[in-house]
Amino acid sequence: MTFAIEQDFPFEKIDEIAEIESYRKEINRPIYHIHKWWAKRLGSVFRSIISGTLSEKDWPDFHAWQSFEGKVVLDPFMGSGTTLGEAAKLGASVVGCDVNPVSTFLVRQALTRVDITVLEKEFQNIENDIKDEIHSFYKTLDPSSNEEISALYYFWVKTVKTPTGEKIPLHSDYIFSKNAMPKKKPKSQILCPNCGNIFIGLYNSSKESCSACSFEFNPQIGPAKGAKVKDKLGNEYKIKDLIQAGNAAPEHELYAIMCLDKQGKKKYIKPTQFDFNLFNKASRKLSKIQNDLPLPKMEVRPGYNTNQAKGYNYNHWKDFFNKRQLLCLGLLLKRILEIENSLIRDHFVCLFSSCLDFNNLFCSFKGEGTGAVRHMFSHHILKPERTPLENSIWGIQGKSSGTFTTLFRSKLIKAKKYLDEPFELEIVKTETKKSTNKIVCSKPIDLKMTDTWKDFCKANHSALILNGDSSNLEIPDKSIDAVVTDPPYFDFIHYSELSDFFYAWITEALGDKYEYLAHPDSSHSNEVQDKEYEKFSTKICSIFTECYRVLKEQGLMCFSYHHSSVDGWIAIYDAITEAGFEIVAAHPVKAEMSVASPKSATKDPINLDSIIVCKKDLSSDFIQDEKKELISKYDSHVTRFSKIGRCLSLGDKFVIICSLSLSIASIKKMSSNEARSFLDWATENYSVHDYRS
Repeated sequence: MTFAIEQDFPFEKIDEIAEIESYRKEINRPIYHIHKWWAKRLGSVFRSIISGTLSEKDWPDFHAWQSFEGKVVLDPFMGSGTTLGEAAKLGASVVGCDVNPVSTFLVRQALTRVDITVLEKEFQNIENDIKDEIHSFYKTLDPSSNEEISALYYFWVKTVKTPTGEKIPLHSDYIFSKNAMPKKKPKSQILCPNCGNIFIGLYNSSKESCSACSFEFNPQIGPAKGAKVKDKLGNEYKIKDLIQAGNAAPEHELYAIMCLDKQGKKKYIKPTQFDFNLFNKASRKLSKIQNDLPLPKMEVRPGYNTNQAKGYNYNHWKDFFNKRQLLCLGLLLKRILEIENSLIRDHFVCLFSSCLDFNNLFCSFKGEGTGAVRHMFSHHILKPERTPLENSIWGIQGKSSGTFTTLFRSKLIKAKKYLDEPFELEIVKTETKKSTNKIVCSKPIDLKMTDTWKDFCKANHSALILNGDSSNLEIPDKSIDAVVTDPPYFDFIHYSELSDFFYAWITEALGDKYEYLAHPDSSHSNEVQDKEYEKFSTKICSIFTECYRVLKEQGLMCFSYHHSSVDGWIAIYDAITEAGFEIVAAHPVKAEMSVASPKSATKDPINLDSIIVCKKDLSSDFIQDEKKELISKYDSHVTRFSKIGRCLSLGDKFVIICSLSLSIASIKKMSSNEARSFLDWATENYSVHDYRS
């Protein structure tokens, strides 16, 4: 039996759809974005992979109605649930497993249908009970009328103390708010370093005079530059040394507020004693009731992705929030836990956890003309923010971003509507423009959630969502039709170190309700990520071996992968072949958004994934000259991309050449050392064949 994806992959047709999806993934695939997860892959790409993995011989049209009822698709690294959602849309039943409890929790909420009217009613109940109290801590005084008005955002700056006792705010410059396109709209908000006045100037101005105190200064230059800071006498200090000397997370100084006046107009004001008193009021209340609130108690574990934060003395997850944030978040979560319906309660806990991403001391201001809050994981790391932005927790619909009320509409409700009517994007071209339509070509996602294989088998369209080690699945031999997944990539992101930020709250909320949420943290002994490629290969091999056991004899295991080093590719080759699989094909495909933060800072970014297609060890096609075969296939892929106008980076070309090399090495049954030699030859010599042109 031969499946479509063994022969080819129509990446030319998928590329344009995937590119458009990538710029607004949360709009075009909302079910995978109800909560933060890392390295989410594109739904349109995985719809195609699943379709080609289950379709015999010929490729169906992307927008064709397809039904794979009776088929079972497994994802042993389910992450945000992309594979499961796309397989469910195509009529298959799904099994998903992840060692991370946050993944398990969010996927269960994402794929469960809920009556939207019930969600709306419960949201209204929460709003009636808690909104006013939270809003009471996010007020300020309008300087023109002295009336209380709503505060949307508070602008803070970290401060350090020198050995002589001088307190220095860590401003790198004094232009704290400008438009996302400053050349078109050059007016910006400037902070006077002498008196704290806020006034309007140009974003590129190098000389300003304060409108309040006439102090002249260059707003482009602050005391902090890179890793160092200067005192008033010009003495330089390493910022990290001053912070670590304090034995606590850095203190913060409030310097500006964006508020909403009575006419609904946004404006910037200088904080007054009213604002400091209000913050102190929140602090006092927190000290009185904190033992009654479900606040995080977990410590921050040392690790690759957490050591930077720990270097700033963020040693507990509660340190990532100021006292007003802890109070209001604690009050909100406590009210959510009073919901009697466990299904609805869990959805709101998930929404609350998603809200944390935009409401902490690691957030920053994106600027005018765009969503105001840059969430803490915009760079995939725990990067301490020197000028954090405090959001207003509950928020004001239509005026604020990243708040509980706005995310309820933009994330949770949209995700539930997508389950009822899942759509795909269709590109419509005319002589003058290109636009997109939303095409409904799948049935509603209506999965029966189960906890055991026995219950899973009783329903026609069911989901078995597991938390645990995917190298030890409680699934019978040869019971899965296809394995489709996106495994962690070597040492790129250590998920549990980051997901502990959310887990610290979720376990306080639901640890007594679900066993998988009662662990000390979100880590697991068989997490695949590892700096040493041999250990990475061994761990992922144990999971591929389990996939081999549960996969039907003719079934395929397909996964997306890329890496920037030969070690990363050999690690995955060793895992595949030692598990008993053969790589029968490798296809390039669009990865994530080309301008994503981690990519935009890279000289030769990787914008492509490779789809690695694996089958149980069967008799292989004969390849006489592996080098000639590699060159022929590589040239074909590059030519096909060129015809659709896709400009490939050196990183993209590296992915193509490595994945094709492994496929040929597998078919030739090369050993690990032979495969490495072949891969070394390919990556060192492919420029000879004009591959870099």
